[in-house]
Amino acid sequence: MSVLIQLARRLSIIPVMTACSALFILMVMTFCDVILRSAFNAPIEAATELTRILMAIMVFSVLPIVSVTNGHIAVDLTDGIFHRYRLSRARDALIYLASGIMLIWPVQRVWILAERARGYGDVTEYLSIPVYLIGWFIAVATAITALAMVIVGLMHVFSPAALRNSAE
Repeated sequence: MSVLIQLARRLSIIPVMTACSALFILMVMTFCDVILRSAFNAPIEAATELTRILMAIMVFSVLPIVSVTNGHIAVDLTDGIFHRYRLSRARDALIYLASGIMLIWPVQRVWILAERARGYGDVTEYLSIPVYLIGWFIAVATAITALAMVIVGLMHVFSPAALRNSAE
């Protein structure tokens, strides 16, 4: 089991580096756009569409990691009740499994919309980037998130010791 966790940790570098690269490109592009706009009155025409694309890449590439490592904002109103009755593990398993299963619907909807955009031949305004590629990326990243959440939920049920060991 620890070999799989080690492999997952090593593979998790890929989406983090993808998000970091998108953020760096976004930062450099915004800096250049501000300088060109202010000094030469010549903004980067495609800055808005590139910003949208890069933001989607940043958010959805790290979504699996943030979801599996409890990186989301959480409200702990009921934590005391679950800790008192020693139900934290059951609660965590239920939340991960339900969340992973519920993500199947957005994956299907985004995939359908991406296929519709592909059928229509939709492209972005300035750079003519096919819109369906962005939709596919979002759908695949969300599907990976769903799969990862279901796996973590099952690990909470069947192998909680592996989760404790991987956190150390």
